Amino acid sequence: MIKMMISCDEANHVCDKTQYKEGTLLEKIKLNIHLIYCRACRKYTKNNALLTKTIKKADVVCLDKTCKEVMKKDFNKALKKAFN
Repeated sequence: MIKMMISCDEANHVCDKTQYKEGTLLEKIKLNIHLIYCRACRKYTKNNALLTKTIKKADVVCLDKTCKEVMKKDFNKALKKAFN
C-alpha cells in the first residue's frame, strides 16, 4: 500500500525538489494531492515558483574565482593595516 498523504514539511521538500527537476512522478502526485487541501503549501509552492522565475530572469553575473581571491587578499591586507 502506497501512502499518498504527506506532511507539510514533506510537501515543501518535494516542492523544492520539483523546482529543480529532481522530484519523482510519485512525489509530484503526492504533492498535488496535498496541495488540493493545504492552502499554506499552495502559497509556499507559488512563492517558490516566483522566486525561481525571478532569479532566472535576473541574469546575475558572479565574480570568478580569481577575482574573489584578489578581493580576499586585499581585504586581509586592509584588515591587518587597520589593526596595526
